[in-house]
Amino acid sequence: MLAGKSVNGSLGLRRVHMAQRGWVVVFAASVGVCLGVIQAQADPPILRAGAAAVDITPTEFPRIISGGFLENRAERANDPLYARAVVLDDGRTRLALVVVDTLMMPRRLLDEAKRLAAQRTAIPPDHMLISATHTHSAPSAMGALGTPVDEPYARRLPGWIAESIARAAHRLVPVRVGWAVVDLPQYTHCRRWIKRPDRIGTDPFGNATVRAMMHPGYQNPDYVGPAGPKDSFLSLVALEAIATPAADKDAGPASGPSTASSGDGRGWPLAVLANYSMHYYGASPVSADYFGRFCQRLAQRLQEGRSAATGPNAPAPPVVIMSQGTAGDLHWMDYSRPANPPGLDAYANALVQAAFEAWKKITWHDGVDVAMAERKVTLRRRVPDEARLAWAQKVIQGMKDRRQPVNIPEVYALEQFYLRDDPQAELIVQAVRIGPLGIVALPNEVFGITGLKIKAQSPLEPTLVIELANGAEGYIPPPEQHRLGGYTTWPARTAGLEVRAEPLLVETALGLVEQVAGQKRRAPRLPAGPYVQAVLASRPVAYWRLGDLDVSQAADSSEHRRPAVYEGLVAPYLEGPEMPGIAGGGQTARAAHFAGGRVRASLPALGDEYTVEFWFWNGLPADVRPVTGYLFSRAAGQTADTPGDHLGIGGTAGDAGRLFVYHGRAKKEPQAGTTPLALRSWHHVALVRQRERLAVYLDGRTKPEIAGAVPTEASAPHAHLYFGNRNDGFAGLEGKLAEVAVYDRPLGPAEIATHYAAATKP
Repeated sequence: MLAGKSVNGSLGLRRVHMAQRGWVVVFAASVGVCLGVIQAQADPPILRAGAAAVDITPTEFPRIISGGFLENRAERANDPLYARAVVLDDGRTRLALVVVDTLMMPRRLLDEAKRLAAQRTAIPPDHMLISATHTHSAPSAMGALGTPVDEPYARRLPGWIAESIARAAHRLVPVRVGWAVVDLPQYTHCRRWIKRPDRIGTDPFGNATVRAMMHPGYQNPDYVGPAGPKDSFLSLVALEAIATPAADKDAGPASGPSTASSGDGRGWPLAVLANYSMHYYGASPVSADYFGRFCQRLAQRLQEGRSAATGPNAPAPPVVIMSQGTAGDLHWMDYSRPANPPGLDAYANALVQAAFEAWKKITWHDGVDVAMAERKVTLRRRVPDEARLAWAQKVIQGMKDRRQPVNIPEVYALEQFYLRDDPQAELIVQAVRIGPLGIVALPNEVFGITGLKIKAQSPLEPTLVIELANGAEGYIPPPEQHRLGGYTTWPARTAGLEVRAEPLLVETALGLVEQVAGQKRRAPRLPAGPYVQAVLASRPVAYWRLGDLDVSQAADSSEHRRPAVYEGLVAPYLEGPEMPGIAGGGQTARAAHFAGGRVRASLPALGDEYTVEFWFWNGLPADVRPVTGYLFSRAAGQTADTPGDHLGIGGTAGDAGRLFVYHGRAKKEPQAGTTPLALRSWHHVALVRQRERLAVYLDGRTKPEIAGAVPTEASAPHAHLYFGNRNDGFAGLEGKLAEVAVYDRPLGPAEIATHYAAATKP
């Protein structure tokens, strides 16, 4: 559980709760004069909340089901769908948070729902956050790909959503607030993987652009590894009624709070807003998927955990809401391991148990205030050019009289005309503050790294990020993911925004969080364990840890602050070496994944005595190409035979699966190591140059893996350094690098071994 500080201000009274430090009351300078009396105090806010769930399950069939490339239909409901709402009111600000059991909802539908709700509650539309769970088993509320909208069902959704807000607004009772955050990495994984360079796929338009694709299959040898990190934190925002709300017998607005007590001096669980980043599990339609099971079963556990009153004053069951986190590229399958599906019920139960254990440890806070801000952002869509439209028209002509597509090329041919006719979109971004806690709302499917960016910089701790909110604009990948291609980048209503959309939305979201928090954002920081401290103690001239959240530049953690440049296909912020001493404190080390790209740096003062040290992970088998991949290169020119130092992994040309050093035309025959490098395993390497002598040390051993003389021509100092590729771009690494340090002196074997040993310390 993460604890934070709660800041509440009202007419000059500011009350600050610091975790485990008690209450501190600070009176700001606020002077009011009335009949000669100076008043500088006011009551703290009293937060009230109400919650409601409205059944939105269809009763007439068949229904059109969304979530696939082509249209699907359902003949029955297997479990209920709901629109679940919480309304918060601190006496100055009233806002609504709603989550709907559906795939996604278009902006116009949600604008209508907000209009109807505003008429009934006086809550401004810009103080309503409405999102979708992303179940793939609900009636279609929006047309996308080969699935049309289910018009009769979609027409009813705005009224149902408004009803949930209205009911919640009529049930306001005083509450206290608590929150919890627990890391559950075993239940969500990146479903988008980078393909081998000899296995590039073809997109629907006939072009070989697919270097990354969703759902690669379990342990598929055609893929190298995940394309992005996962946000695996389950967050809970819990509301406990101080006066217990009466049970709702007629599904209408509650008349007011009951006097029932939980029996232990505490209040009664009113609502829980959960947030987890996992796409969906998969259920037969119509179904709320695991989201519905989680809500129902956690509500039952919360009731069972309290001694309930009975009779006409029995409290209403708590409303549990599961919102979708940043799961555009995340799913429950771990494709790095053999298939082992837990099953829908077991998966939901595991999350319920984790949530319940976290809820039991919550610390409750009174006097919490709320704030909310919204901003509209206009972005361009990637409209088709004339050649693309001509291709699309030809495909559509082949459909003849059919209106619905029956294959993927037909789907994307039709989508091109949607983009052409609607070349820009207005998106809504929101930020909410509940005491010290933050919530960010983004439209549709962003990737796990987007949530991590916002959480790392938000001044509010913890911060939840809810996607699929206030509209549906498809996948919104970071720019570097666009370059890797794949389904989540193919232009359509499901992924049509301009390439720079993601950083613009992140910047907008952080600006809104700053606004509601009244604080500036934090600078993102990488955790630093004993290994990092050991490296810094050796005074590197540059230390690129390669744990950057984007590929704008590689930050230098040394005292010199010399950033390097990412070039080509690089995916940032992947899981790094599985060594406890790198990040320290049980945290995750980070790395950059190279799919033929590289990091380029310039250190003009670096002479012919130097050391480079880093961690590497190779994902390409040694029998694929002549050189499996270059890890490091130092040379003055850009040609293949330029003299210099080039460290790589051998392939079919020789030294397969072992380290080698090549010096260009200065020495044609490479020097090779003897240790076979395990595929998809982390290794530590240090290359030490001492004038015309060179040594390479592997995994902290004091005996060199490679040692020998260096030709005079190759030993000349060169300013340019490349990591993850050779100077001429040949045979780039298909894998990951982390913790790249450069020293202007030769490190000794003992010092290198000390660094490696530090990585093993917890």
